Amino acid sequence: MKLTHSLLGATALCAMTATAAHAVDLEVTHWWTSGGEANAVSKLADAWNATGNKWIDGAIAGGGDTARPIMISRILGGDPMDAFQFNHGRQAEELIQAGLLLDLTDVAEANHWKDIVQPSSLLDACTYEGKIYCAPINIHSWQWMWLNNKVYEDLGLPVPTNWNEFVDTADEVAAAGKIPLAMGGQPWQQAGAFNVLATAIAGQDAYLAVNRDKDESVAGGPEFAKVFEAAAQARELSQGSNVQDWNQATNMVITGDAAAQIMGDWAQGEFALAGKTAGTDYTCLPGLGLNAILDAGGDAFYFPAQDDPETTAAQKELAALLLQPETQVAFNAAKGSLPIRGDVDMGTVNDCTKKGLELLASGNVMPAGTTLLSPDTNQQVNDLLTEFWASDMAPADAQARYAEIIASAD
Repeated sequence: MKLTHSLLGATALCAMTATAAHAVDLEVTHWWTSGGEANAVSKLADAWNATGNKWIDGAIAGGGDTARPIMISRILGGDPMDAFQFNHGRQAEELIQAGLLLDLTDVAEANHWKDIVQPSSLLDACTYEGKIYCAPINIHSWQWMWLNNKVYEDLGLPVPTNWNEFVDTADEVAAAGKIPLAMGGQPWQQAGAFNVLATAIAGQDAYLAVNRDKDESVAGGPEFAKVFEAAAQARELSQGSNVQDWNQATNMVITGDAAAQIMGDWAQGEFALAGKTAGTDYTCLPGLGLNAILDAGGDAFYFPAQDDPETTAAQKELAALLLQPETQVAFNAAKGSLPIRGDVDMGTVNDCTKKGLELLASGNVMPAGTTLLSPDTNQQVNDLLTEFWASDMAPADAQARYAEIIASAD
């Protein structure tokens, strides 16, 4: 098998405990199907194919809520793919407990992942009972709001610099026939926007008290009462979006049909693909302009345990490749995410990526809520917020139910 040293590096190759003897096809499943996402995942495929192996793409449309059950069903049913993308956190915990995933500890130790992965919480999220089961690929943060500058310029309004200014100008935006806040119809989008509002309005300490410490009193207290009031405002301002997928909502902002969207930094891939320039065509507000912080979520690749030693060796080779500097730069530049290693040069990046890198360097980072709550608790929250968003449920009633979920969270 011919290896491309510019991608893998001689040191990493020598450190690996096993390598595939022949070119190997690996089926890789993921849910990156929007234009920007497909462009980004092609960088990973190109890097793997350049080693002489072959990336068999298994993209599943519909986002994580659709893709995860399909992936899990295949693994449990004895028809596993060779690698799959999940988010950082506890989504694969039961598969690990069942002994169905490959232990990557030897790869991590040979390639010094503990020294290069920043923040360390990303590798912690891949670790179960002292062993490492996934390769973190990027840092994604939900904590962003994206605004179309021209919408405001055409109305003679300054582009909002924070959530409060956005709400204050929403009536004028709506009167001009624009939707103030684009929102897709999938539960994870509404739950994600809620968590951004929670961090920006209640603050980091309150957010962690709820999501990390499972503090029912904070979830039901005055700080989160303000969050649910803001969520009710967001619900009202998003009326008329009438789209399902997140990238459709992003496109509404790109085209000027909507003024803004609360969405993670992966939205940047769509703006870039549309030829839009950060700071000129659109504005990004970390922490809704109220509390500039990143939540360090993101994506990681897991590898189902296989009986074939050659496949296992290839899986470990791919895991190592995903964290190599060249792979990190190519993928994250296209994805709109940040690299998980701080020693890579991202070159000339746009204004929004600079903001993210500055926040990362300053340590203004906290764990993502999805990495702190179990999949079952996350699903309960998603279900509640979906019901809230689709109805006229009073904020106080939603908050009371939310506090009950947190009280029983695991």
